[in-house]
Amino acid sequence: MASKIQDNQSDEFYEQRIIKVDPGQSLLRIDKFLMDRLESVSRNWVQNAIRSGSITVDGQTVKPNHKVKPNQEINVLVPKRSNEDTAVVPQNIPLDIRYEDDDVVVVHKPAGLVVHPGIGHPDHTLVNALAYHFDRDRLPVMKGNERDQVGLVHRIDKNTSGLLLVAKTDYAMTHLAKQFFDHSIERRYNAIIWGDPDETAGTIEGHIARHPVQRQKRTVYPEGEQGKWAVTHYKVLESMYYVSLVECQLETGRTHQIRVHFQHLGHPLFNDHTYGGDRIVKGTVFSKYKAFVENTFKVLPRQALHARSLGFIHPRTGQKMHFDSELPEDMQQALERWRRYLAGRSAGTGQDEIPRS
Repeated sequence: MASKIQDNQSDEFYEQRIIKVDPGQSLLRIDKFLMDRLESVSRNWVQNAIRSGSITVDGQTVKPNHKVKPNQEINVLVPKRSNEDTAVVPQNIPLDIRYEDDDVVVVHKPAGLVVHPGIGHPDHTLVNALAYHFDRDRLPVMKGNERDQVGLVHRIDKNTSGLLLVAKTDYAMTHLAKQFFDHSIERRYNAIIWGDPDETAGTIEGHIARHPVQRQKRTVYPEGEQGKWAVTHYKVLESMYYVSLVECQLETGRTHQIRVHFQHLGHPLFNDHTYGGDRIVKGTVFSKYKAFVENTFKVLPRQALHARSLGFIHPRTGQKMHFDSELPEDMQQALERWRRYLAGRSAGTGQDEIPRS
């Protein structure tokens, strides 16, 4: 009888599989056992996954020479497959590297740069830049993942700026992927949202899945009837009545999570074209105010979201690493415009026609 394999939970790049060993299984090294049961993975990948803790037996970490026994339960974190088949072409695109050693790279991605090739973006992505700057053949690739995720263990949206973590070795990739899957990576974002939340700090919860009609969007299913559990912690850093600067800490990392959660809360991100932030959500439609908002949209022509900080355990040294990045200029300029507008309104310089509620 063959061992039973079942999917459990998953995130954007990896999924968890449970393999229940047949009662009649003879003793066999776990790396050899898994090579026969997992598609498109190498023995080296399996051994690195075991060493990094991405493979456990009956809930315990083991060594690569562990002998599989009958009735054991093996938990494996494996790369997701994709229907996209995009070869990565190295391209000389500048990279803003904030940290690098033999195992990891921390890159600051500008807004507008797509992270990896896909439909509509076959090249000129961050992955193409990584393949050029670090030698495509020396960076790890998620084995079995047809999207050729060179060095990537997570991503951020095209029009979101901020820090990204890149693995330079197979072991670093499996180790970091396990941290992301376990939600132990610390990620903090800054966002400008419409309005002023009722609470100055709070938690937004709600399962996230694709929108039932607009498939390019996500939506919140608060009763958990479908989708993946998602949690965003936030606190207001600066309230300007019409908009607020907030800090968000991700407990989970779902696609569009911050953008979807704040739309669900009634405070979409400023100038978020997908989730309703590219119109006046707070204030009036008076001509002066409308012109001010439209001009501010031009200053910040994207969703106001920045991946500001990143914390993780270094895969080789075990040291806690932490990195911060500055708020990008377009978000700083937009905030300064709102501060001046609010100050002028309070001083009664002709803008006091804007209602307070």
